[in-house]
Amino acid sequence: MAKSRNETIKIGELANLVGIQVVTVRYYEKEGLLDKPQRTPNGYRTYRRGDVERLRFIRHCRDHGITIEDIKTLLKLREAPERDCMEVNTLVDEHIKKLEEQLASLQALKSRLVELRGKCPHSGAISKCGILRDLDGYHCRAWQAEESQNQTT
Repeated sequence: MAKSRNETIKIGELANLVGIQVVTVRYYEKEGLLDKPQRTPNGYRTYRRGDVERLRFIRHCRDHGITIEDIKTLLKLREAPERDCMEVNTLVDEHIKKLEEQLASLQALKSRLVELRGKCPHSGAISKCGILRDLDGYHCRAWQAEESQNQTT
């Protein structure tokens, strides 16, 4: 790890310190989350201690599902510590609302899948699979009527 603020490290060491892949560091550079690094005479990227701290912040944001655009906003706000934090609160509140919507959507999907699974309660021939028939748009009543008729014969 860098011992002083001026000591530099290479991209692989930076990635290891932060716990991400080198390709992710390059992606964050491309997206403008990290400044373009200095280069050694032989072309290696070099980073400073501040880059480690910034990249850790970015990684923590990503761990919380925060989008690249919102991270850009948070980075700008982070550079103005005298500003009111209401913008940060609003951004996180919006993220929470999106997550709640996603959870509701996932719960609805789960309910539909449970219902779909109920259409083929037993094992049997694929040709009579209620799940596949339902996914094909086949009406389950026709299948149930056919199944009922087969059981009586």
